[in-house]
Amino acid sequence: MLAKAAQRLKSAGRILLHGEPPRLTRREIPAITPEEVAEAKTFFPAEKFFIYGHARSGTTLLTRLVRLHPEVHCNYQAHFFTRAPLLEGLVSDPEVGSWLGRNSNRWNRGRDLSPVVLRAVSDYIMEREAQRLGKRIVGDKSPNSLLDGEAVYKLVKIYPDARLVYIVRDGRDAAISHRFQAFIDTPQRLYREDLALRQAFSENPEPFQTGQRSIFTEKALHNTAEGWVKNVIETDQAGRELFAERYLSLRYEDLLASPWEGMSKLWAFLGADISLPDLPELLANELKENPDKDWQQQKSADIAGSLTKGQRGTWRELFTARDRQVFKEIAGQTLIQWGYETNNEW
Repeated sequence: MLAKAAQRLKSAGRILLHGEPPRLTRREIPAITPEEVAEAKTFFPAEKFFIYGHARSGTTLLTRLVRLHPEVHCNYQAHFFTRAPLLEGLVSDPEVGSWLGRNSNRWNRGRDLSPVVLRAVSDYIMEREAQRLGKRIVGDKSPNSLLDGEAVYKLVKIYPDARLVYIVRDGRDAAISHRFQAFIDTPQRLYREDLALRQAFSENPEPFQTGQRSIFTEKALHNTAEGWVKNVIETDQAGRELFAERYLSLRYEDLLASPWEGMSKLWAFLGADISLPDLPELLANELKENPDKDWQQQKSADIAGSLTKGQRGTWRELFTARDRQVFKEIAGQTLIQWGYETNNEW
């Protein structure tokens, strides 16, 4: 006890004389090298892909459909690169970074081992399931709404050889879907004003369904529109720039309108055989299911029972004149760029 007390006194004295000692800061985690990628693939040979998208833009539906193919597996929301603490959280501690990069660590070949460690961890997580299912192509679906384009930059540092799939949905429908998801799944996180709107919709949905009363507070609608625009612009730009021919964007509405055309294009992009005879039937049968609708009906029938799930253009009935104007001012040009409108006269 005396020894510990003496040590603390010495430390306090040093701080008084010299100030706080400098804290270790984690240097930027380096990108994986082509040689390290090639080496990793000798241990984990499955082709990898990642599905990004804004919240409520069809990422879950796309996951259900893509893994119908007997060569492809996809699972949900590892958030390797899309939500804190992220995959890099495994090596972000300054002491861990020092250990992986120190010269006396002869296993690192004179280079920070961080990207190799991160690649090995994520490869193993995905491939252990793919191997059990007999699949040679494996991916993760994680919406990137929280990090937007930054999630693409984090991905390419560890998986420059992967394929990135980005699904876009009309931001107005995505906003409505996300709002009702919050009403149904996470009402405990709503602010008082939002809870009042939820209660009002539950008791009398008709004014909301006919555009007489908004389901949004003005602040919520501003944040939603701005978040959608930021996600779409940043993700698509970074995807094209960093992944080039390994990047594919598609629209949720096109997938619903022409599911075989959309999915055959996606499977071919991933390197899967699209000539297998049972694929169209498997696809048609899966599209008849709507597990999200079933879940929300079970969770909160008073709200979910008044909704039409997954269809295009729901915003036309639910948006008030104010909602239209707010969304038009913030997202009008992006809606035009993605073919949802030809002008701002809507």
